[in-house]
Amino acid sequence: MTSTWDANTLGIDFGTSNSAAGVCVGGRPFLIPSEPGETTLPTSVFFGVGRSEMTIGNMANRALINGDEGRYMRALKSVLGTSLMGEKRTFLGEKMDFYDIIGQFLSVVKTRAEAACHQPFDYALSGRPVRFHSRDADRNAKAQSDLVECYLRAGFKDVRFMFEPEAAALATQSIGDEGLSLIVDIGGGTSDFSVFRSGTDGVEVLASHGVRVGGTDFDKRLSVDHVMPLLGRGALIRKEMGSGTMTLPNSMFQQLATWEQIPFMYGHDVKRDVARMQRLAVDPPVLARLSYLLEMELGHDVAFAVEAGKIKANSGDGAEARIDLSILEKGVFAPLGRDQLAVSLAEHVQDVVAAALATFEQADCTAEQISRIIFAGGSSLLRPIQSAMQTACVNAELAYADAFAAVIDGLALASAAPLKYGTAP
Repeated sequence: MTSTWDANTLGIDFGTSNSAAGVCVGGRPFLIPSEPGETTLPTSVFFGVGRSEMTIGNMANRALINGDEGRYMRALKSVLGTSLMGEKRTFLGEKMDFYDIIGQFLSVVKTRAEAACHQPFDYALSGRPVRFHSRDADRNAKAQSDLVECYLRAGFKDVRFMFEPEAAALATQSIGDEGLSLIVDIGGGTSDFSVFRSGTDGVEVLASHGVRVGGTDFDKRLSVDHVMPLLGRGALIRKEMGSGTMTLPNSMFQQLATWEQIPFMYGHDVKRDVARMQRLAVDPPVLARLSYLLEMELGHDVAFAVEAGKIKANSGDGAEARIDLSILEKGVFAPLGRDQLAVSLAEHVQDVVAAALATFEQADCTAEQISRIIFAGGSSLLRPIQSAMQTACVNAELAYADAFAAVIDGLALASAAPLKYGTAP
């Protein structure tokens, strides 16, 4: 007999960069169009001035690109488990916190799925990283409880969770049928790993592990290293009292390079401080770019430019790629070749490999016993990541899942039996 959970469960991959929803139909995953012709949508929101409701996904991105007046947000998942979740701010004429914002985003996903499938979805099987926060068990637990609250505000009666790499393992079990496989799932906010073995009874997961390093961290490092110096990072300003100079505070450039913190850089106090620094600057034109960025609220435009530059640098002809900053000043760009990409990301790549090795230890196996590495998640396609993983697992062949659909495919399959695959919060 089919339970209410099984019949009314929606698989949801709520990601840092992109989100998706799906169900199981005839034993196969069916991904529900979240937007016309699209089965994934950017995890972005936009509060337009004069509008009565929040827009999400590609519509939110277009509002940003078109220069519409309002407030844009991305990487909402990164706020889970932090003190920012409960901070109230005014949007669309009312006080809202991140529980409300994420809840409304998930509510739209729910409503669109119900319209597409002509049935209600009272329950959700949600993907989650193995660790929302790498080194803080309390914040990790709070992040899941925060996400539970968001699902309830979205209108779901209950939610169960499944580790994202285990969902990807379920979706990719047919890729090879012998030996041990490793899922390397690197999304926007986390890197997650599962060691598993495929058998006649399905997937046997031996261990799962994760670290809070992902695509947005890669973007941040590239931005800090290559873009922020063109906006004043490391620049000198004259002291207001006495002689001598001092270096601009690094914290503002770290915030400006962090997707989820960009909207908080547009306050009057920040703009006032930058205007003062520009007057004292040894090299005023550099600070003029920063002032222009803040005044025109172009922080996310620059972040998208960094992301695009990363993709170009990672491509086959990426030796002389660049980050185009013409939106700030005509002819300005930051060189970002393949070698520069590797150098900037080296520390993060080491963290990813260390987390993979920890997964092997938990699974009571060695890197040499891994016969197959399956890459999932958009950032797993970066050459430095793949090269490092191949070096660590010398006997493994490299295989590729659908970078943006492996997790939601697995969640869709598991939604047919959520009480089996999902864990209660």
